Amino acid sequence: LRIRVAGRAATQVQLHRILELSELEHITVQVIPFTHEDFAGAGSTMVHSGGSLPQLDTVVRDAPHGTAFVDSEAQLEHFRTLFRRVRGEALPPKQSRDLINQLAKEL
Repeated sequence: LRIRVAGRAATQVQLHRILELSELEHITVQVIPFTHEDFAGAGSTMVHSGGSLPQLDTVVRDAPHGTAFVDSEAQLEHFRTLFRRVRGEALPPKQSRDLINQLAKEL
């Protein structure tokens, strides 16, 4: 959220779009702030797609060697555990939105 890929105006648009999407019922945005220095283990992008049948869950992970799709039960359990840690460390949705708003105002 703090790393600018484009200029100030584009970054503000991106942050406001995240805020807009976070208001949708089916989307939850939670932020792990830099002040949580001891948090480690989520060094790459991960997306968990799951539903009512856990055996159909898939994790999509971006890695230096490319995108990896994970669907074996042992690997899925590892990522479920990691996602639980991430959710536990992250700010609640309202506080996450407040932080994103603050970052947008600082630009």
